[in-house]
Amino acid sequence: MGKGERRKIGERGQVTIPKELRERFGIKGGDDVVIHEEAGKIIIERSTTREELAEGYRQRAQRTSELADELEDVSTEANEHLGDAPEW
Repeated sequence: MGKGERRKIGERGQVTIPKELRERFGIKGGDDVVIHEEAGKIIIERSTTREELAEGYRQRAQRTSELADELEDVSTEANEHLGDAPEW
């Protein structure tokens, strides 16, 4: 899609996002988008879906669990070599 396509703004401020961009970014009719200003430009971004957000939380929870298991192993190993930490 090169440098960009010219589009006319409708009477109610509407503009059509070119099909090539909608397909590339997975935007379909009825989807939510986020519109904001950045460095003097209007930015339109595909909104994060609930499913994507949930998957991100699942991945984070899995990684947190893996790290907790790893720290438990390291702590056990340290206690075996150094003894328990003193209770000051």
